[in-house]
Amino acid sequence: MSEFPIGQSESRRQRRRRRRRNEPRRRRRGVYLLPQLFTTANLFFGFFTIVKSQEGNFFLAALGIVFAGICDGLDGRVARLSKTTSQIGLEYDSLADIVSFGLAPAILAFHGGHLEGFRRTGFAIAFLYVACAALRLARFNVQPSRYSGRFEGLPSPAAAGMVSATQLFILFLRDEQIDVVVPEGLVAAGVAALGLLMVSAIPYRSFKEIDLRHSYRAIVVMVLVLALIVQEPQISIFVIGLLYVLSGPVEWVWRMISANPLAKVPPPVPPEASQETTS
Repeated sequence: MSEFPIGQSESRRQRRRRRRRNEPRRRRRGVYLLPQLFTTANLFFGFFTIVKSQEGNFFLAALGIVFAGICDGLDGRVARLSKTTSQIGLEYDSLADIVSFGLAPAILAFHGGHLEGFRRTGFAIAFLYVACAALRLARFNVQPSRYSGRFEGLPSPAAAGMVSATQLFILFLRDEQIDVVVPEGLVAAGVAALGLLMVSAIPYRSFKEIDLRHSYRAIVVMVLVLALIVQEPQISIFVIGLLYVLSGPVEWVWRMISANPLAKVPPPVPPEASQETTS
């Protein structure tokens, strides 16, 4: 015979069932917050880069952009895997990217590349980079790429990564007792070029079509790349970043010369037009 009255035992059973029903909701909230945590970490490292650039610690400032890029790559992937994508998450991610891949690398280039020596011109070039990064992110949010498997324009994380990799490469050479003097004019030209490449229509490979789970060749290439990076990270990352930045214009010119343009993705059909064709 039960130790508790029938009514009391039934109420306890109901409470247990209610707790079990609420458990998936609590877990869902925790999973929903996980991508936002990575986005917040992305924003933090962008802010970290700005502070360290103003302090003159360019090594840590450059590392901040690297970690921001890692967090930026994880937040979207985690959101897709957990099926917790949301409009507010997309907007939050874009705002964080403007700080981490627009403002932070511009300030790093301004102080680390000594663009203040150009006074107003250096200030204008750094701001040009920020404006181009913001325009690049805005276009990415509202306008799909015209080419399958390609970004239209240099992605802002890649441009910021190039600024970071260049700074790390220069610091590495100086640590190796190699006296390197980078002219401020070259820094200004590089920063302006990265900004203009972001807002250009030049297609860049996105590598999203690579399936590491089923492609043996892709796995081998990935292992080789990681092995090269481990040897001398500051040199390898700079070379890989430079090759990627140059790959877009080089392939674009080659396709123009060889008359072999990329196939464009057909534009999406407006809802009104689809209704007219079916009626």
